[in-house]
Amino acid sequence: MTSSAGAQAPAMTQGAGTPRSLAGRCGSANWVCVAQCIDVTCVDRCLAEGCEKALDALAGCAARSGCGPDDSDCVERVCGKQCARTFEPAPRSPEKETPDPCADGSVGSGAVPKGMVGTWSLEAASVRPEEKAKVVGQDTPQDVRPRPDFERTLVVTSNGCFLLRTKLEDATLGKGSELEVRSWGAFVVDEKEDTVELRTKSGQAVGTVCGKPRVVGLSKGKFQRPLYKYELEGDVLGVTAQTTAKQTFQFRRQAEEKAK
Repeated sequence: MTSSAGAQAPAMTQGAGTPRSLAGRCGSANWVCVAQCIDVTCVDRCLAEGCEKALDALAGCAARSGCGPDDSDCVERVCGKQCARTFEPAPRSPEKETPDPCADGSVGSGAVPKGMVGTWSLEAASVRPEEKAKVVGQDTPQDVRPRPDFERTLVVTSNGCFLLRTKLEDATLGKGSELEVRSWGAFVVDEKEDTVELRTKSGQAVGTVCGKPRVVGLSKGKFQRPLYKYELEGDVLGVTAQTTAKQTFQFRRQAEEKAK
């Protein structure tokens, strides 16, 4: 396993499908794809589908704008039209934010092992076979670091609900745009088989797009139901995808919870 939270592993599931949105724009299909990722390499692939060139064009506009590096208002004014062309749909979404989807008792699967309840941060992941060439030859591949704007957390509640959160900041989306992409559903644990299945029910991408608040609903997305073998040792939760690649992911309980 690599020691970076961004690690080289791709997605939570195999066969998540190719995102489809308006040509050359970043839309809900991209965010559905991101919502099923564990690490940053997977996120990169989701954004590359019909979205990467649009983000590059937006970054180019910001670079040519003459605005200061921290002047988001200036960038929004100069590149507002370019930003609107980058994201789809451009108008504010009528959907309301769901701040605590696990509060809905119907989402959970029932009781889960007490030690799995809490908030976990991704700290390591295995390298996919097809991506090993990217780190071969490096003196210290274990020191490869993710993008500074990437953060991945897994929340597990006592009633068997999970919430996966990915934060994408302006380093990825451009000045004036930040999103937290969320997916949630039933966290189904089989203690006899040491497996856990993530039965995703819905999701949202919440934040600021082109300087304006947005809530992008993902409920119509085609979510996968990945199955993992798990190992729980104190404050470390390891999961291995039950796929041919057998990718492994390691989460650590957030420090503030340990202090409680």
